[in-house]
Amino acid sequence: MLVLHHCSDARSFRPLWVMEEMGLPYELRMLPFPPRVAASTYLSTNPLGTIPLLEDGDVRMTESAAICQYLVSRHGPSPLDVAPEEPGYAAFLNGLHFGEATLTFPQTLVLRYRRLEPPERRLPEVADDYARWFLSRLRKGLSGLEGGFYAAGRFTAADVSIGYALLLATKLGLDAQFTPDIRDYWARLSDRPGYARSQAAQDAALMTQHVTPTDFGDRVSS
Repeated sequence: MLVLHHCSDARSFRPLWVMEEMGLPYELRMLPFPPRVAASTYLSTNPLGTIPLLEDGDVRMTESAAICQYLVSRHGPSPLDVAPEEPGYAAFLNGLHFGEATLTFPQTLVLRYRRLEPPERRLPEVADDYARWFLSRLRKGLSGLEGGFYAAGRFTAADVSIGYALLLATKLGLDAQFTPDIRDYWARLSDRPGYARSQAAQDAALMTQHVTPTDFGDRVSS
């Protein structure tokens, strides 16, 4: 049984979404955010104190994009994967890591310095700079999507990776500056039944495990 340690709407949403798209059986263990502070006993399970943590027998993984690739390749075959001999393979790998390294990283700084730090430690100029950084790279990085479609020509784990970054942007109020193509792309992703099942699964687990949802703070226009 796959076990995913998860905070609602955090990076661990990526592997949750992939597992729901693939119809894999799994156990979802919810944690308050940030777990290294709000659930200190978690450090005995994952010394990094980060989420996600995927357990698959003796396998333990902590990087969300890598977990997505592992799931589609190890627990496939799946149309969410792209084989090396397929034309979209390079775009698949690039999109998978673009979603995390280029799009999610700057948003974590917006979240921290605009909302999570106590008022005296907040840095609005830093948050604003990284919000602009994110939006610029989002527009440039997704401008190559043919007709605003999918990262590798069809829906794959690369779109899950990018899609999570767009979900986080909606939590931070940055979606107000999405271009029409990006807005349409996000609508296609978030309209998928697999996305809806993932949201329903985490909501049910939050309730049954008595865990408070992740607090992203008040929406702030950028």
